Amino acid sequence: MLRNLGDIYGQQSQYELAIDLFEQSLEIFRETSNRAEEADALNSLGTAYIDLGQYRQAVEIFEQLLPFIRELEDRFLEGAALGNLGIAYRNLGQYEQAISSLEQALTLFRAIDDRGGEGRSLGNLGNVYSNLGQYERAIDFQQQSLEIAREVGDRDGEGRALTGLGIAYRNLGQYESAINFFEQHLEIARDIGDRAGEGNALGSLGNVYFSLSQYERTIDFYEQRLAIAREIGDRAGESRALGNLGNAYLTWVKLSRALEQYGQAVALFNALGTRAEEALSLKNIGILLNRQNQPELAITFLKASVDIRESIRGEIRQLDPDLQQTFTDTIAADYRLLAELLLQADRVLEAQEILDLLKLQELDDYELRNVRGTDDTEDGIAFWPAEQEILDRFYAALETDTDLQTFFASGEVTEPVAQLQRNARGQNLNPEQLAKLQDNLQQAGNAALLYPLILDDRLELVLVTTTGLTRHTVPLDRVELNRVIAAFRADITDRTSDPRPNGQQLYDWLIAPLISDLEAAGAETILYAADGQLRYIPLAALHDGEQWLTDRFTINHITAASLTDFSQAEAAPLSILAGAFPAQDLVIDVAGEERRFNGLPFAQQEVENLQANLPGTVAFFSAGFNRQAIEPRLGDHTIIHLATHGTFRSGHPNDSFILLGDGDRITL
Repeated sequence: MLRNLGDIYGQQSQYELAIDLFEQSLEIFRETSNRAEEADALNSLGTAYIDLGQYRQAVEIFEQLLPFIRELEDRFLEGAALGNLGIAYRNLGQYEQAISSLEQALTLFRAIDDRGGEGRSLGNLGNVYSNLGQYERAIDFQQQSLEIAREVGDRDGEGRALTGLGIAYRNLGQYESAINFFEQHLEIARDIGDRAGEGNALGSLGNVYFSLSQYERTIDFYEQRLAIAREIGDRAGESRALGNLGNAYLTWVKLSRALEQYGQAVALFNALGTRAEEALSLKNIGILLNRQNQPELAITFLKASVDIRESIRGEIRQLDPDLQQTFTDTIAADYRLLAELLLQADRVLEAQEILDLLKLQELDDYELRNVRGTDDTEDGIAFWPAEQEILDRFYAALETDTDLQTFFASGEVTEPVAQLQRNARGQNLNPEQLAKLQDNLQQAGNAALLYPLILDDRLELVLVTTTGLTRHTVPLDRVELNRVIAAFRADITDRTSDPRPNGQQLYDWLIAPLISDLEAAGAETILYAADGQLRYIPLAALHDGEQWLTDRFTINHITAASLTDFSQAEAAPLSILAGAFPAQDLVIDVAGEERRFNGLPFAQQEVENLQANLPGTVAFFSAGFNRQAIEPRLGDHTIIHLATHGTFRSGHPNDSFILLGDGDRITL
């Protein structure tokens, strides 16, 4: 009776009353050893905590519940608990665990032919894929969920699927379709008295009108959404509405109102454990403070945001590579902003460390997920003591509802900011790290480390040598830089073209400002960690008007200093693995087009000559030159010699490959 009453209160969005009734019923079922009813009550209790946005408590309940249900062999309840666990994990930003739980739920519901459960699982999976930026995939799942909900008459499920579709279409920029889906959900929610669904639909409509720059209408929807969330005790909905209101006020340049909303949102996100959203609001506070010309505070909050995002990125590495895209576009832009502000503050080594994290982020963007960080990158973001003091005091102020404008103007903040201004500018947060880096450069043959950072209106050059580190700013429009890069690439791939004029222009931008520093350090080698489109040009081919850069320096391209092994191990004995493409032509599909690769009649002779002159060479020919033969041996040899074809498409690692003798490919 108590549990049924709790279900009724839950349906009326009175979640705290529902929780009280579920806990009372749970005690009774435990006293009477009614295990089946106890399991049902636990599931209802966990669901109510999800509705309240208390996701950590929900996870604890469902993880406790699942072994219990499996003992009872209640497959329906097991599917429901797995689905709810997946919802909780998604809201905590633990997407890998969310997908695992939801896929298990989907399998169970299909096995017992529960169409309603199947539809809910599909919709919840669609929500995860939207979080991960996989909008087309999300639409497919939500469309299936919508069809099932209509088939079984589940109007609540129909509304959720409609909002899921609207979110995906909004992110794809199809705003009219998104509005149509959200308005359908709003109508259903009001028709069935679903206040939580009504609030979600209103918030979603606000998001669309925000994208359309209709800020007054946006704020009206967000305020309606906020009022409903507070009415029904939906803390997760309340926190998102506050964050969204902050975004609207920030864009509308009402900064004090924006700061007020962001502060309340951060407090709730932190309490709920919704880390991705907490990071987003911290980033927005950083942007706001930068607009108020408070660079030290802006840097502090951007670092706090990046620190959270680094922890999340580390947790989702095991996901399918295509599912990590939410941490590529907007997040990479935030890393760039932080690096830019650090350089402007003359905090060069800190900027270089952020650039290392950015390069790891961009490896994710290019789907090179087999590259892993080192101990340096795994440690996340380092904070000055004054920065940590500011953040600690900020979170303490949130607990007491302190006015944030007053807080940031108070001595609690201005004193540590003054410390940062005295201590951080031009200094190194981690002098041991700089000393280690300079020692590594010395071991690498008196090398210098060059980090360019491309910004919209300038090029920032960070140079680390054995004698110190410097920063140079080159005023340069990004579009003009990209134009010269494209022209230079065309020059070096056309035998009839002279690459020197464009090569000299790039030299004047990239190298000329650094020459005196390189000469003073006696640098002989440049370790070059390229940025953006600069990755697509060979630095060695730049020209100073008299000679090529490679005539003056040894050039090594690296991904990032923190990923580079500077140690010089003893040379291993010569050991060659070789493969030869067949003499006959092969036709294979490349990016949807058939391409003919001509046979290489002398490849076999080339490899046989290696065998004859270098005993111990392991060689494979024609169809025997295949993945099964080559891949297991790649790490066992000092030289890999493949007489074959290859294709390299910039920005398309899956279509960049080495061709094997049987037509198979090893992609980048």
